[in-house]
Amino acid sequence: MAASRTKRRHKVRRRADMSLLGGIRPPIAALSALLLALAALTAFQFGRVGEDAVPEAVLTSQQHFAEDGAIALRAGLDESITDLSRTASLFNAGDPVSADTVLDKLGNVYQKWRGMAVLEIKSGKLEAQRGENLPLTAIDRSKLTDDNGLAPRMVRLENGETRLLTLAVLSWPGKPQLLLVASSSLKFPGVSLGKFRAIAVVDHTGQILSSDGLANDEQIQSDEVKESTEQSRKQLKKFAKIAGKKAEQHPQKTKEPGAGGFLGVSGHMLGSLNSGERAVAGYASLAGPEAGVPTAASALGLTVVAMVNVTEERTAGVDPFFGIAAAGALLVMGAIALAVLIGTVQKPLLQLFLESRRLSRGDLTRPVSLPKYGEASRIGAALERLRRQLLGEPAEEQQGRDSGRGRRGRIGMRALVAICAALIVVWSAPLVLLINRAGDSVAIPQTIINDQRERTDTLADRIRRALNEGHADLTSVASMLGGDTSPSDMTTILERTLTQHPRYESLYVLKNDGSIAAKAGKDPRHPSGKPPGQAVTLLEAKNEPVIVAYAEAPGLKASVVGELRIDFLNSLLKRPGLGQVRVVDEKHRVIGGNSGYLAFEKLGDEKIDALVSGANQKVGKGPRPSSMLLRDGGGIDIAAAVPMVGGGAAKPLAWTVVSWQPAKGLAIPEYNLQNRTVLAGLLGLTAVAACLGWMHIIVVRPLRQLAQRAEALADGDRRTVLFPTHHDEVGAVTRSLEVIRQQLVELKKREASGSAGRAGKATPAGRN
Repeated sequence: MAASRTKRRHKVRRRADMSLLGGIRPPIAALSALLLALAALTAFQFGRVGEDAVPEAVLTSQQHFAEDGAIALRAGLDESITDLSRTASLFNAGDPVSADTVLDKLGNVYQKWRGMAVLEIKSGKLEAQRGENLPLTAIDRSKLTDDNGLAPRMVRLENGETRLLTLAVLSWPGKPQLLLVASSSLKFPGVSLGKFRAIAVVDHTGQILSSDGLANDEQIQSDEVKESTEQSRKQLKKFAKIAGKKAEQHPQKTKEPGAGGFLGVSGHMLGSLNSGERAVAGYASLAGPEAGVPTAASALGLTVVAMVNVTEERTAGVDPFFGIAAAGALLVMGAIALAVLIGTVQKPLLQLFLESRRLSRGDLTRPVSLPKYGEASRIGAALERLRRQLLGEPAEEQQGRDSGRGRRGRIGMRALVAICAALIVVWSAPLVLLINRAGDSVAIPQTIINDQRERTDTLADRIRRALNEGHADLTSVASMLGGDTSPSDMTTILERTLTQHPRYESLYVLKNDGSIAAKAGKDPRHPSGKPPGQAVTLLEAKNEPVIVAYAEAPGLKASVVGELRIDFLNSLLKRPGLGQVRVVDEKHRVIGGNSGYLAFEKLGDEKIDALVSGANQKVGKGPRPSSMLLRDGGGIDIAAAVPMVGGGAAKPLAWTVVSWQPAKGLAIPEYNLQNRTVLAGLLGLTAVAACLGWMHIIVVRPLRQLAQRAEALADGDRRTVLFPTHHDEVGAVTRSLEVIRQQLVELKKREASGSAGRAGKATPAGRN
């Protein structure tokens, strides 16, 4: 007997402990922990807003600027390497020509190389040379047949400048093999620096190979400028050393998980403070256009560093005590809510748990302590009636007297939980909707506005150069075609060019009578007839823009025509940190974009349309890049428009590149404060919804159902079996009520059997 009692005690104790794992305690504990964590986060994070001397948006903008420079440099170097190799293959496919002829044709088509030379590989004899003298002694001719023997290489000249040597082999049957060498400087093609910005190319050791933007010794006219320039040079060298080390990392280790954008290693750096200005820089390594696919230029191990001085200033619009006040208010409201939950929900439920267990064990001497509120009060009243029924009081006598006593004037637990939720919502809702709104008066750093303009200018120049390069490729192909070139040979040359340059969707030879002599790729969409006099033009085919480039082939009385893929143009516009980018024609119709658009549609915004018109106004010698802030009731947009000016075949197009982005997406202190305020409010709402929703599902709703079943049991329902839903306090009360129900059933059976026994004894006595 003692052993069985001990086992029962341990069983009851395990059940009591089991209730601690669920039920009312965990959601209240979770809510208190979340509110404390949110209060701490609010106090510390809000106080840090505006502490940075340089906004994060300015640093990120410099990083994007360096990425643009790296993309432009990589694309320019790869284009030069591909052009030299493709031109050499075109010469090799034709009849032998002299070295002077090779260099003359190259010079007529391309003006990108600073020097060119042809030398005999076996003897090393210089056959021809154009431009600057090349360090040919740096080329080991005996290793040209090795793997990567013709790979581009960097050499340093006597004057300290660095050149990239690109190599290709000229080979004809019965002729000595020749080596075609071209040198390129590591200057940035078409990168708009604006004012007071420096940019440099750095190797893997952190050595500066070339730089631009800093004043030369000849340009220095005062001691003040000289001192500032020297300071900038020293700072740029420091940045270069740091960037060279950082560029050795794997790109995936330098980015947040899932981050897209630039495929190489990139980042930003803070420099020293000088006369109220701090140097900031961005760096980016040369990376291929596709992830995991290196190019000849990206294999050189180069890094771009862009540096600019910005004025250091604190943000006066951010109150450092707001976070402390908000955290204190949350602690007060949270303490009230937790006190209400503990006093009116948790404590009565635990009291019911103890009272129901006492009755189920047979302790009927004391009346049940009745809770004051809601379902707990109803269940307590039902327990008291059941206690009296276990003592022998009939249930029928209780129904008319006190069956509704537990319902009158009682506030339900749902109302109590809703009151607690309202306290936290009163704190959270203003943070989400009203407090710390940035508005239209936010001060946008001038550096970000300038960067939007300069980056858009760089993008416009990149498009112009890409179109010019495409026309130059066609000119190179056209120079190889003559009257004796068969259609099959033309097709072979066109297919080789199409493979080497994916910018085209179709290439063909268009005769002056409008017929097609040879083609490669998709079917031509050029209308029948002679080509226009314009080298690059825009056609509209079935409401689709078609960019067509023409290069005349003098010896063939025809033109080599290339139709560029519009996706190629759109791919050039994908730059992180620029927002929406569109290319529009002279009628302000959209030709391309970095996101969804309809071809030949209007911009759809009067202010941006006016900005495009203003940028195309001639100021001095021609149109100028423009940028401005667009303020309206919906927020602030940073916009820039840059006409596509410059020489080359693409000059007559009169296109404009326009970009705009909402300022609220930038890491500026006012917007950071607004975002953190909204985040704090959302976290508060989430904590309330999660914890109190959890409590409603696990405790409140089962307790309401239990109240109905307890009252039905007290009213005399002995057939409905009570099953616990969860192993918690409500489940424990349910189990106790089931035990009481079984005791009442047994009591009724005993009373019925006792009445039958007394009736059986009374019948024989009456007969005697």
